[in-house]
Amino acid sequence: MTAAAVPAASPASTGEESGVRLARSRRNAELSLLLLAMVLVAAYAAMIEAKALDTITPDFWIPAAALGLVFLGLHLVIRWLAPYADPALLPAVALLNGIGVGFLRRYDLAKATPAEREDLAVFAGTGGRQLAWTLAAVVLAAALLAILRDHRSLSRYAYTLGLAGIVLVMIPAVLPSRFSEINGAKLWIKFGGFSIQPGEFAKLALLTFFAYYLVRKREVLSLASRRVLGIDFPRGRDLGPVLVVWLVSLLVLIFEKDLGTSLLYFGMFVVTLYIATERVSWLLIGLILFFGGAYLAYVLGSTVGGPFANFYDRAQIWLDPFAEPYDRGYQLVQGLLTLGTGGLFGAGPGGGQPALLPEVQTDFIFAGIGEEIGLFGLSALLVIYLLIVERGLRAALAVRDSFGKLLAGGLAFTLGLQVFVIVGGISKLIPLTGQTTPFLSAGGSSLMANWLLIALLLRVSDGARRPVTGGGGPAARPAGGPPEQLHGAPTEVIRP
Repeated sequence: MTAAAVPAASPASTGEESGVRLARSRRNAELSLLLLAMVLVAAYAAMIEAKALDTITPDFWIPAAALGLVFLGLHLVIRWLAPYADPALLPAVALLNGIGVGFLRRYDLAKATPAEREDLAVFAGTGGRQLAWTLAAVVLAAALLAILRDHRSLSRYAYTLGLAGIVLVMIPAVLPSRFSEINGAKLWIKFGGFSIQPGEFAKLALLTFFAYYLVRKREVLSLASRRVLGIDFPRGRDLGPVLVVWLVSLLVLIFEKDLGTSLLYFGMFVVTLYIATERVSWLLIGLILFFGGAYLAYVLGSTVGGPFANFYDRAQIWLDPFAEPYDRGYQLVQGLLTLGTGGLFGAGPGGGQPALLPEVQTDFIFAGIGEEIGLFGLSALLVIYLLIVERGLRAALAVRDSFGKLLAGGLAFTLGLQVFVIVGGISKLIPLTGQTTPFLSAGGSSLMANWLLIALLLRVSDGARRPVTGGGGPAARPAGGPPEQLHGAPTEVIRP
């Protein structure tokens, strides 16, 4: 409903007052969902111990309680700093994060000897470290909400963030392999006993730059040259930006030896370009360029070798992992057998054999969880990811500025694409990648970067759902950043 159509009302029932009441009820809904999520996490931990230890220890609830306190703190920050933010995002992510911590403790129990299992402290091992990383990631997300009061202010630093993103992408590629390579992919910076994956943070910086750039250039990129089969294709001279990003993604594929990261960078640019221009032709051009480049790298790997050899080897494993089931194809074969063992309902939490699956705590955690909760359980996890993506896209539709639309749409798609890349890899839909499953896999880089992504979505959704004030306040008029609307987008308040 537009402002002009709102009937006169008493101050107690004005749009702004009703908006405040709506926001408070939404925060209470968020709190209720968050408590339910932590109850499910505690129940999951109890079932793991009952199956793996044949008993439930008195302190099984402590990790869930610690996570609950951490997420409650973030809930209070959101209630204070982003009261109109989407109420479903935090509980959904908290549930995934809690299941990840619970499974990593289950992995610690599987590695321990029978004599050590009952005495294994709840904060020890991989699960304990992931709990600490969760605290750091949530604090980082809260800090971003405190610093970034308006998502449009990011557009002021778009070029700086773009440059920072490029540098973060390049660093692992130029470092010697002993400082950057893990499991064949050069995605890391290693020093001492510590490692960080800069590409996880680069995707956020690059996406901010893409959103700002495409807001400024969308009119030019929307121009059509010719119409083929009902699809308007762009002019040849407008292909420059997509060709540049395509070349960069190929360089990532070749020198960082990872298909998933290459696909992630190129995919988020092409989809953001599609959101900005609404031209299906850009999606077709993007698909042709990416698959053509991947095929070219495969052919060069089989003939020339050199920097293309790693991608060729991965593609060969993907095409027939059972050709060398105890050598190169061992990890993928074990992942497929693990998923098959789980069947429809799984062996039950704590009933699998995660220690037998290589890299189950990182790359293959989805397969390890699938062995215990089955196809139905994995489908439920995918539905939670789908919910997060849907709420992000809804925020993109509802926000009133062009930059926010592109930023939120790109963030939501990036998260969905990352899940597709890792699930597609372990299920043999696409070649294996070095990506981690968001919020489930062990590791601090991925967890912190994805919590920052959620914080940005919370900030955009807060701006989208905030009532328009009549005095031309910040909610009614952009304070900084692109003021344009995308293709006549409505300015009325949308409260899903």
